[in-house]
Amino acid sequence: MFRSVYLSALIIGLGLVAIPAAIAQPPTIGDCPVLPSDNIWNTPVDQLSVSSNSANWVTTIGSTKTLHPDFGSGLYNGAPMGIPFVTVPGTQTKYPTTFTYADESDPGPYAIPLNAPIEGSSQSTGDRHTIAIDTDNCILYELYAAYPQSASWSAGSGAIFNLLSDALRPSGWTSTDAAGLPIFPGLVRYDEIAAGTIRHAIRFTVPQTQAAFVWPARHYASTLTGSQYPPMGARFRLRADFDITGYSATNQIILTALKKYGMMVADNGSSWYISGATDSRWNNDDLHNLGQIQGSDFEAVDASSLMVNPNSGQAAPPTTVSVSVTPSTAIVPVNASQQFSATVANAGSQVVSWSVNNSPGGSSTVGWISSNGLYTAPAVPPPGGSITVQAASSVTTSAVGTAVVTVTSPAPVLSSMVPNSGIQGASVAVTLNGSNFEAGATVATGGSGVTASNIKVVSATQITATFNVDAAAATGACSVTVSTAAGATSPQSFTVTAPAKPVLTSLTPNSSRRGATVTLSIKGTNFSAPVTARVQGSAITVSNVVVASTTSITATLHIGQNAARGPHNISVATNAGKSNALPFTVQ
Repeated sequence: MFRSVYLSALIIGLGLVAIPAAIAQPPTIGDCPVLPSDNIWNTPVDQLSVSSNSANWVTTIGSTKTLHPDFGSGLYNGAPMGIPFVTVPGTQTKYPTTFTYADESDPGPYAIPLNAPIEGSSQSTGDRHTIAIDTDNCILYELYAAYPQSASWSAGSGAIFNLLSDALRPSGWTSTDAAGLPIFPGLVRYDEIAAGTIRHAIRFTVPQTQAAFVWPARHYASTLTGSQYPPMGARFRLRADFDITGYSATNQIILTALKKYGMMVADNGSSWYISGATDSRWNNDDLHNLGQIQGSDFEAVDASSLMVNPNSGQAAPPTTVSVSVTPSTAIVPVNASQQFSATVANAGSQVVSWSVNNSPGGSSTVGWISSNGLYTAPAVPPPGGSITVQAASSVTTSAVGTAVVTVTSPAPVLSSMVPNSGIQGASVAVTLNGSNFEAGATVATGGSGVTASNIKVVSATQITATFNVDAAAATGACSVTVSTAAGATSPQSFTVTAPAKPVLTSLTPNSSRRGATVTLSIKGTNFSAPVTARVQGSAITVSNVVVASTTSITATLHIGQNAARGPHNISVATNAGKSNALPFTVQ
């Protein structure tokens, strides 16, 4: 259980105000939090803006230098690897301590056992850090250059931290670390690996630092003034687009923390050395695989927006950077273009990088996108017909906005129809000419009384269909369009006309004797079925009237024995009316 002061309600004035629940639980040691959940050590930085000095700092530290876990199991050159610590109860004896740098050290006494493990072993000539945590009172004790005496400690410097507090050391003070920060909150501990998550920033070192410090650091240890050198307290993170899937489960936990919480410059030392606690459970060979990661895979972030008070480690909730793309959906024909725009919220820079289906700049398969968001569709619709346009913030590369684009074939074009007219009551075979016709194309006719059937896409430039014109169809222009998945054509006109009366021009033969049966060929125009034929006079009949074409009719003429000699008028009739008459002479 965390201490009651950490979970209790605060009384403000006469009202009782409950402390809001933490966004995420802080890391713990025993029953204690390792600093409050809102402490800068425990605050994610994956959404923060990239520092304007990031590129220079990475280059100075070493863009080709590799990440190095400065911890492990067993011995290296005869010394344990990492920074050790012990937990002690509240009854632990507190020992007086003398300091080389007493003016910037907490006087103590220190609840660190005289047999507590020392960094590098008791024979070390290095930093000789020793750390103890009183898990009953949640107090962290740290010593630098620590040497146990018979009943006391002698050290270079010492610092005592209340793990329930966000308080920082006085500005300008060192601690047991050059940056004036606590060491323990930045250590990678195997217990965190076993729990499956690291919920804090990680301590790391760089070869050269600037004679400056940034919040939450309190001290610097350099005479270099160039801006290419990172100051103490500078925060870095592993780039969001770095692929960690090929690493072991243990290393993925570490790398995930480096992406989310990052790491903090705490001391001068070797490039990209991250600190962890000594533990026999570490697999040194596995940790060594982290050496594949280069300095160029990191970026510095600007944590100043998180500062609530320069003298407190409390961090404001990080602002989430988001990207939105306009329009969010679009239909774009092949080879056509669509302009997209991106808006970045909560970031100083509005610069984004564009990609298509996660391919920066796109490709010939999914289409191309320019640096200003102009998308050009490919020559052929991509598999599935749709793609995703993405815009990633240059400040926070994990902030990505998207738009879905449906790529279609080019819209069809209807240029002409042959024939482009038909008469009432007729069915007309029509050829439609144009471009971009495709399988599944439909033909629609406007108005009433005209329908299209037997539609066949012959090619990308031709469709055939039968236009059925009702006898009662309205005369005049009827609109016709062709539609595909890409859209519809502009309409063309198909004209419906009333049928013309038939006209006779010749009879063959045009005479015969009494008693004969004659196969009669009637020539003319505007012939259509149904048709009837009529012969003037008695004893003459007509049968088997057949419309061979619009200009030809055949019929059988029966001439009786008592038919009157001389001319007899023959005419035909269709739905359009009765024709003129031509004489047939009976001999």
